[in-house]
Amino acid sequence: MKKHFISGLMLSALLIATACDKKEQTYELKDFQGLSLLGDSLNIPNRTTAQVDALTASLNEAKAKFEANPSEMSTIWLGRRYAYLSDYQKAIEVFSEGLKQYPNSYKLYRHRGHRYISLRQFDKAIADFEKAYELMPKGVLETEPDGAPNKPNIPLSNTQFNVLYHYGLAHYLKGEFAKAEPIYEELLANYCDNLDLFVATTDWLYMTLKRQNKDEEAAKLLTNILTETKVLETAKELTEIANAIMLDKVLGYRTEIIENDSYYKRLLMYKGELPVEELFKTNNEDVALSLATQGYGVANWHLYNGNIAKAKEILTQVLSGTSWAAFGYIAAEADMKRLE
Repeated sequence: MKKHFISGLMLSALLIATACDKKEQTYELKDFQGLSLLGDSLNIPNRTTAQVDALTASLNEAKAKFEANPSEMSTIWLGRRYAYLSDYQKAIEVFSEGLKQYPNSYKLYRHRGHRYISLRQFDKAIADFEKAYELMPKGVLETEPDGAPNKPNIPLSNTQFNVLYHYGLAHYLKGEFAKAEPIYEELLANYCDNLDLFVATTDWLYMTLKRQNKDEEAAKLLTNILTETKVLETAKELTEIANAIMLDKVLGYRTEIIENDSYYKRLLMYKGELPVEELFKTNNEDVALSLATQGYGVANWHLYNGNIAKAKEILTQVLSGTSWAAFGYIAAEADMKRLE
């Protein structure tokens, strides 16, 4: 079957009913969203007609719920639906309006901060996450529903995790690794209640430590990353390991990593248990996202091994992709700018 693609410019002409005002108005999806750290235009990605239709239907549903009841949660979902269309400017606008109505909403701060990262506005993101952290309840895990559910339809993240995860990320992207480190450590200790969250946090903390030349601490962090074979060989010792990957094989909990396989592969590569070239292979349906994530890991590996020329080559490859909102893509921009 022939696929029909709608370009960013064509999307600009797509009219969707606005959800920020109950009056009859129209919403125009802007192709241009901002500039990358390297000065390139960030434009709405190409999508198939079917993808646009599905995203538009979800937006219209969120609009209807918001109009019926402009609650904190319906405001959050409205902003999230704009973000899924890659209109991060509009999403930020919705979250900002929501914060006027709900000034103590750590959830609104969390989501707005995320989209400030998407648009490379790191200082604004950090300010939002500082506020979200101040306001959020500590020591609890509030499940955050998924806007794009995974295959098992199991929400994996929690609000507390997302506040700290993106807070640390914003500092990392600014090159403020000493500030990112304690944030990731707190996250790892208190808010990673499944394997997906654990591998994602461990990966960013590992990179943060390596950027500070804390090689021994980084290597120690990798001792918690085990392959299934290693787990079965050392089953008697695993009860003493707090957060080891595949620990659930012994204890009887969920065994698979559902979403963050790319982070797991990066960690195995850093540990020397997965060949570097394997990270350019992916079975993920979102190939562009996986290559941005895994490709950035390969560039890091070359940086850690002193091969700056090869690292820049891989970073260039990552930046030739289309997933400009992916964290690996943004991190590749930040590193490339520092290496210029």
